[in-house]
Amino acid sequence: MHVGIVAQRGNDRAADLASRLRETLEAEDVDIWVDESTAEQIDAPGVDVDQMTECNLVVSIGGDGTFLFAARGAGSTPILGVNLGEVGFLNAVRPDEAVEEVRSEVATYRETGAIPSRKAPRLVASGDGDWSTHPALNEISVQGAQRGHGQGGEFEIRVGDTTYDAGHADGVLVSTPTGSTAYNLSEGGPLVNPDVGGLVINQMCATDPMPPLVVDLDEDIEIHVSETPHAVVSSDATHKQVAVPETVSVSLTPEPARIAGPSADFYKALEKLD
Repeated sequence: MHVGIVAQRGNDRAADLASRLRETLEAEDVDIWVDESTAEQIDAPGVDVDQMTECNLVVSIGGDGTFLFAARGAGSTPILGVNLGEVGFLNAVRPDEAVEEVRSEVATYRETGAIPSRKAPRLVASGDGDWSTHPALNEISVQGAQRGHGQGGEFEIRVGDTTYDAGHADGVLVSTPTGSTAYNLSEGGPLVNPDVGGLVINQMCATDPMPPLVVDLDEDIEIHVSETPHAVVSSDATHKQVAVPETVSVSLTPEPARIAGPSADFYKALEKLD
């Protein structure tokens, strides 16, 4: 069995736990891969995070940002998140429970050949220039070259065959339910329970904005951007500059992310936003 470990960069607690997990699991004949950044912190051999898709389980130690980084490389491999005290909507395991929780998942895999997990939708953006983004667990955003007064660009948002809105804005954000508590929330969008099957379309500092809109997960969404030196398309924490005018299509990926371990209490986690 292969278990991948991704620890929050620059966090000594995360590195210590990653080292303890590695030692414990290797003693139980589990092959351990750690990403290159974690490897530097614990003095171990490292692999590119994109290789984590070859693991049977990936353990993310840190906050939601670390989980998103791990998810980028894990593909459809189940990810178990250990929360080190941040808001942690994606991380439901406490540090003091982490070793036993991972050992339990390993035992389940050895007995059944699978890791129990919950599916979480992911988004991908693509354009006319034959490009696409990394899958996004939280959100896709399309922005002008710069944000702020007198910046931004012209955006037309189409949902299916209908134009939802068109006008000047800093950008447009399409969020999954998982990502509703992230960038979407900071832009005034609604909180969405992760069990709700919908996407949030939210304009960013529009001159004459429409309210945020929730649409079906499988809805076809197109964002046409113009009147800006270039556009920046972001997929969670990765960014791509594209020439304009451009029509950006946003859709579900064929494979969702898979989250292992206990479910976080969504409403309890919201208390940390106060």
